[in-house]
Amino acid sequence: MTIKTLTTASITALILGSGTAMADTWRYAFEEALDEVQGVYAQKFKEEVEANSDHEVQLFPFGTLGESDNIMEQAQSGILQFVNQSPGFTGALIPEAQVFFVPYLLPEDQDQLVSFFRNSETITDIFPELYAQQGLELLKMYPEGEVMLTTKAPVETPEDLSNVKVRVMTNPLLVESYRAFGATPTPLAWGEVYGGLQTGIIDGQENPAFFIESTRMYEVTDHITRLGHNNFTTALMANQEFFEGLDEADQQVIQAAADAAFDHIIEYQQGLTETALETIMEAKPGMTMTTLTEEQRAPFRETAADVEATFLEIGGPRAQEVLDQMKADLEAAAS
Repeated sequence: MTIKTLTTASITALILGSGTAMADTWRYAFEEALDEVQGVYAQKFKEEVEANSDHEVQLFPFGTLGESDNIMEQAQSGILQFVNQSPGFTGALIPEAQVFFVPYLLPEDQDQLVSFFRNSETITDIFPELYAQQGLELLKMYPEGEVMLTTKAPVETPEDLSNVKVRVMTNPLLVESYRAFGATPTPLAWGEVYGGLQTGIIDGQENPAFFIESTRMYEVTDHITRLGHNNFTTALMANQEFFEGLDEADQQVIQAAADAAFDHIIEYQQGLTETALETIMEAKPGMTMTTLTEEQRAPFRETAADVEATFLEIGGPRAQEVLDQMKADLEAAAS
């Protein structure tokens, strides 16, 4: 399935047709369905805003207004007030955000991971300045779950990925990461992934378990591999001109809603991965799932230094500062 790029006129018509076009109606688009993690976060944000103000929040799930690049353009132009998007796509605008694709940088331990996202100076101090340069107000970053690889053939070593075409987001560092793993990284719009796996355009893809289950990626792949290399990160942003034009009370309502939605989504994710994997195995008993041992992960981990060096080359003027501060934040989260 391919999502057609929508014109500004057609998007405006769709928005105006979906609700009363009032100054207190705020529009919020995201990359997933309503019942997936970004959608659950968005619904909590909407609930909090509407409970604590007279404003309405209209939600636009994936595909409603186009692909990820479409909704970012709409947020930057002010058609949307809010957009939720992964650094996987935002990295094209903000190269420093690609740091989230250095493999084995984020911890697997959930408590450490949540502590990092709550307290990271990289997220609270550095990234807001970088996002602001692109007309975006960074409201919250949060994790979505352990990233897993689904393929048509089993994967236990980097050699197993030789000539395997793995779909990646259009992010240079993610491309480099999978190239370092031994695969053939293949950027592809999300709307084309299922069909691409069916037809052999690609041989695999990566995502958290809940997304593999909800989008039925297991139907067109046969093996799930837990490399332990990353956790999917996403971010809620506002159009900066819109946000700065609000009075202080409304800004506080928005930030409080983003914070409440963060707490909610962290709690929501407890047990989500295990439940999704159980559902996948029930739906397709022949599916195999492999969690690589530390010994098996070692050759994959060894690629991290090269990917990190690439990040410092292509990650923008503040790449070194971001990487150093992020490592300090992660060390603090582990203590």
